[in-house]
Amino acid sequence: MALTESVYSSVTIQPDSLYQVYAIVAGILDQNLLEEGAIVVKDQPIMEIINSTPKLNSQNAKLALQLAKDNYNGSSAVLESIRDEIEAAKLNCRNDSINYFRQKKLWEQQIGSKATYDNKKLSYQLSQNKLKLLQSKYNRTYNELKTAVGQAQNNYESTLINTKDFTVKSKMNGKVYALYKEPGEIINTQEPLASIGSASSFVIEMLVDEVDIVQIEIKQEVLINLDAYRDRIFKGEVSKIYPKKDERNQTFKVEATFHNPPDVLYPGLSGEANIIIAKKDHALTIPKDYIIDSDKVKTVDGIQQITIGLQNMEYVEVRSGITKDTYIYKPE
Repeated sequence: MALTESVYSSVTIQPDSLYQVYAIVAGILDQNLLEEGAIVVKDQPIMEIINSTPKLNSQNAKLALQLAKDNYNGSSAVLESIRDEIEAAKLNCRNDSINYFRQKKLWEQQIGSKATYDNKKLSYQLSQNKLKLLQSKYNRTYNELKTAVGQAQNNYESTLINTKDFTVKSKMNGKVYALYKEPGEIINTQEPLASIGSASSFVIEMLVDEVDIVQIEIKQEVLINLDAYRDRIFKGEVSKIYPKKDERNQTFKVEATFHNPPDVLYPGLSGEANIIIAKKDHALTIPKDYIIDSDKVKTVDGIQQITIGLQNMEYVEVRSGITKDTYIYKPE
């Protein structure tokens, strides 16, 4: 007889690419812009969150940016005062230079005292150093103000992004399957706000026992029986095997896709499935309840050891040990 070996699994139907929508900011839900069951397109607004803090932060950041630009462009007293000091230092340095070189010329002609010459020389050197320090201060302050403008610009743009985050949008084309918050409720970043998934494509989620998972392969045939369609068997094939075991129930999640899905499907529909792992059209089979100690049968000649092949819930394939003409007894 033909024998099919399969792995049993529980089934849950879920929309393809189903995901939970989260807010990346906190606040209060102002309004849901769509209802459950609505069709959405990518980047379409789903809900609005209100919070005055980001707007105030944005306004403050804009004021800080304007101040940084004023300082950088020199319209404020920051750079202007340094420029005034530099001009004064230049005049003082020029005056000290004239006095020094005049006194130096006199000293070379043995006119005047050595102390007067040294004082003029020291004043000129101090004036030069002060001018260099002021020019260095100006350049350093200029660069600091230029950096401050860039930082203020980045901060302002960041606050603008935050204000946009208060409009929650869909990340895909699909359907709104659930809305978890009502207007007026507090929103945080840890709780989901909605569930969105494909509107037309569904996947079959199966939980396979760990003792059977090694027999499952991609593209194996799957026979599905849903509680909502008890009188029908649907066919599909394995499309994905998740490698991480669920430690709570010792199972692995396996996904399959329909060949010809039912016309109406909803998330959460349940049922059962059999994943076909092997088939044999002409096999010598015996009922499972005739097996003794997992690999023996009782014959006219006594207990005979057999080699078992494929098996399902009722029958097992016998590969060797007996023939189709061997008479076997059911154990008492």
